[in-house]
Amino acid sequence: MGLDIRTIDESDLSDWILALRTGFLRPPTVSEEEIEYRRVEHRPERTLGVLDRDTGRYVATFRSFPQQITAVGGRPVPADAISNVTVSPTHRRRGLLSRMMERDLRAAKERGDVVATLIAAEYPIYGRYGFGPATWATEWQVDVARAGLDPRYSGPADGGRTELVDAGTVRAVGPELHERLRAARHGVIDRNERWWLQSTGAFPVPGEPWTEPFHVLHRAPDGTVEGLLTYTADAVWEAKRPQNTATVHQLIATTPAAERSLWHFVLSVDWITKVNSGLRAPDDLLPLLLPDPRAAKVTTHADFLWVRPLDVPRALEARSYPVEGSLVLAVDDPAGLVEGRYLLEAGPDGASCTPTTEPADLYLGAGELGALWLGDESAVRLAALGRIAEERTGAAARADQLLRTSLRPWCPDLF
Repeated sequence: MGLDIRTIDESDLSDWILALRTGFLRPPTVSEEEIEYRRVEHRPERTLGVLDRDTGRYVATFRSFPQQITAVGGRPVPADAISNVTVSPTHRRRGLLSRMMERDLRAAKERGDVVATLIAAEYPIYGRYGFGPATWATEWQVDVARAGLDPRYSGPADGGRTELVDAGTVRAVGPELHERLRAARHGVIDRNERWWLQSTGAFPVPGEPWTEPFHVLHRAPDGTVEGLLTYTADAVWEAKRPQNTATVHQLIATTPAAERSLWHFVLSVDWITKVNSGLRAPDDLLPLLLPDPRAAKVTTHADFLWVRPLDVPRALEARSYPVEGSLVLAVDDPAGLVEGRYLLEAGPDGASCTPTTEPADLYLGAGELGALWLGDESAVRLAALGRIAEERTGAAARADQLLRTSLRPWCPDLF
């Protein structure tokens, strides 16, 4: 059919970006600024495109890059992060995504990546490639007047403090703060220097309007930075009454006190009548922080980070477990990357996972294992849905005792 999968070097970058914009329904024009923006972190060997030789156009795009994701217990795990996946509307249903995905996942496994990750624009696509939704995200809009917080709030009562800072300060202290968060919260992914430059306006995304945000730090009584809040606000007045909305772009904290402090701060800014929370973990403190939790209206609740295992023993050995237990998992994987039967023996002191010929306790697909890995999904629920098969009575409940976590995993960042 004249369709070739190719790695994309810099000479093809403009044509590849055009295909990317076409697939994402963005105007089909490519600026020099966008080419330069892409060129900065371009990895030719991990940027794929499908060229239609008959027309000379790229008609599909695919990109991956190295990532670190925090497993349950705080250990970083190397991941193959997948992004920029498109197929032009003229070339759908021809297996182009399947070919690019197979090529990338096999290369990732050979490199030694433990899992692959992505954020799915559409839910039905990625389950067939062995991915499962491993984190979910919720966004609230808070009606400040109804929330019931003390309007006289002026700062933390424990001797800590909040302070407004500039973008340069954020770039100086933010990365280390995020690394401390990443070491403590499963599901969090790493942020490179470009992330901090982009989020503070030093390296803006071409074509996207930039509004300079407010940045707020929370410091503990000894001066240690424990939290960072970034938000913007509009300017809406009706009949000389403020109707302004603050939108939170990031709120990260390494202590509950810092998290409470930063929410209190943004909910007590004068003239702000509504606060959009941004995408948070579904069990975020925010609603129950309010004297009237009904003041926080859910505006988004959806799957977020999807995970696909590439090395089952390393993935299961990387995470922690709250109790002693063992399971034999029979994993089905049509792609053949993790197909097999594995004995997991785990406890608070560590875990081992090895291939075995013992009878299986649970039969599950690679995607179901991906959904369970970060502790968010329930094996009991998946069994009730018929998505995993329990071969020994109580095996699903035992899996939940081993795998589920008291805090739900959270991935703060799109990619």
